[in-house]
Amino acid sequence: MIEIKDLHKSYKTGSNSLHVLKGINFNVAEGELVSIMGSSGSGKSTLLNILGMLDEADSGTYKLDGVPIKNLNEKIAARYRNKFLGFIFQSFNLINYKTALDNVALPLYYQGMKRKERIEKAMAYLDKVGLTPWAQHLPNELSGGQKQRVAIARALASDPKVLLADEPTGALDTKTSYEVMDLIQKINEEGRTILIVTHEHDIAEMTKRIVNLKDGLIIDDKKIDQVKALQHV
Repeated sequence: MIEIKDLHKSYKTGSNSLHVLKGINFNVAEGELVSIMGSSGSGKSTLLNILGMLDEADSGTYKLDGVPIKNLNEKIAARYRNKFLGFIFQSFNLINYKTALDNVALPLYYQGMKRKERIEKAMAYLDKVGLTPWAQHLPNELSGGQKQRVAIARALASDPKVLLADEPTGALDTKTSYEVMDLIQKINEEGRTILIVTHEHDIAEMTKRIVNLKDGLIIDDKKIDQVKALQHV
C-alpha cells in the first residue's frame, strides 16, 4: 500500500541546511496498523507530512497504492488526498459552527456527493463510532473523546485507502485514549490500513508494528504481539 525508498528531506534554516530525513526505507502492506515513534526532531512529523502529501521529499520515491507521488501541484495533491487518505489530528480539527453530522459529511461535499446521500452516509459513520445521539450537537457540546470519534468518522467517510493519525490520543485522558484506540483497532480489523504517529509507548503497543525514528533514520522496526494489545482497554 505504501512504498518508500531512500527518502531524503532537508530544510533551509538561514544560511544552513537541516537534513531531517536521511534515507528512509519503509513499506506498509494493506491492512497493517503501524505506529511511528521518535523524539522531537527525529523526523516523524516530516515523514507524516510527506505521506499525507502536505510536503514533498527532496529525493527518493513514494508510491501510494501503486501510484507515484511526486511533483504534484496543489490541485492534484488535494484530489489524491481526498481519494487515498483520511486524517485524524490531535486537536480534532472540527469546524466549531457545524454539527457533528455536518463535520462528518464535509469530505463528501468536496467529492460532489448529493446532500441526501452524504447525510445518510455521514449518519452511518457516526453510528459506527457510537455517536448517533450526538449527530446534531456542536463540537463545544462534546467531550474530547466524542470529538475524536467525530474526527475518526469524518476520516472514514470518504472511504480512504489509508488513515493517517497524528497523535490521535495526545489531547485525551488515559481511559478515553484506550477507548479511541479500541475503536481504531476495530476499524483496522475490517481491513483498513492505519498509520499512527505517537510518543506514547502504551498507545504504540496497541498497534501491530512499531517503527522507531532517530535523527532522520529508522533505527528499529518490530511487529507487536497482539495478544496483550486489548489488555490496556
